[in-house]
Amino acid sequence: MNTYMRERVREILKLDEPTHRLSIAFALGMFIAFSPWLGLHIVSAVFLAWLFRLNKVVVLTASFVNNPWTIVPMYAFCLWFGVKITGSNVAVPEIAWGSLGVRELYDLLLPFLWPYLAGTVVVGAAAAVLSYIVFYWAVKRYRRSEEMRPCGDPPAQ
Repeated sequence: MNTYMRERVREILKLDEPTHRLSIAFALGMFIAFSPWLGLHIVSAVFLAWLFRLNKVVVLTASFVNNPWTIVPMYAFCLWFGVKITGSNVAVPEIAWGSLGVRELYDLLLPFLWPYLAGTVVVGAAAAVLSYIVFYWAVKRYRRSEEMRPCGDPPAQ
């Protein structure tokens, strides 16, 4: 991990909030990252952080797991997983690109809606639970190491 990223992570771990609340904020951000509402992640993160009085920076940071480089693999996996858990028998259709309109696109994508929603919600919930556990451990470990370090010593790189 490069120095810039280490510093950003360290800043989050240093926040003066209870470990449980920081971990809940991170888990909520991870759930939002997998949420099916494309284009509404930032709005959702800020609104839900405000609603539950969680740290907005932590929720937003976790929600940015979903970004232009990760969106396709994340949602492809969620759709695949959703197809598996719903028992859907949808297959990739043949697309007549020359005559593709809004109505045809709707008809093509409608069979994928339920597996997509189910996959994103289940994978998002699992990611939230796992990230809560990992983030809680990371904050506790960081804070314990900070308490043991003599005053004035720079953090280990």
